[in-house]
Amino acid sequence: MRIIGGEFKGRRFNPPAKNWPTRPTTDFSKEGLFNILQNRIDFSETKMLDLFGGTGNHCYEFISRGCEDATYVDKFGGCVAFVKKTASTLDIEDRLTIVKSDVFKFIRTVQHKYDYIFAGPPYPLPILDSIPDEIFKYELLKEEGLFVLEHNPNHDFKKHGRYIEERNYGTTIFSFFK
Repeated sequence: MRIIGGEFKGRRFNPPAKNWPTRPTTDFSKEGLFNILQNRIDFSETKMLDLFGGTGNHCYEFISRGCEDATYVDKFGGCVAFVKKTASTLDIEDRLTIVKSDVFKFIRTVQHKYDYIFAGPPYPLPILDSIPDEIFKYELLKEEGLFVLEHNPNHDFKKHGRYIEERNYGTTIFSFFK
């Protein structure tokens, strides 16, 4: 895993592979997504939320590009421990809130609104299709905010009322919602 832009560009981290429940976003697709976001987001003014945060990769990219308020959520203890260690290594603990929780419980109880939300759930998650509805039901996104959901071709959100576009990178698809 490497950080592709900003202050920490080029930094590499190796999450433990044994029994690791993540599917990190590939550098190719992540670079494509951040090329899009670079033209739509002022990272320094963005309050961001990373759901199913895994290795913390998305948060590191945002913070590296100037984000001062990132929140990471994952329920797997190994992932949370890795992100805490990486945050300490990068000296970004003051910019990153780490929450060990089930994402759906977090969505129902959080009291904040975000400018940008990213969700990179496990592709076989049986309720993956419900994630956009949950985000909007609990009003987690600010008025002009952007929500990006990573998924594979087994899911299609084009008919969702808040869907605006998607970008494909092989079997990785990013669906954008407002």
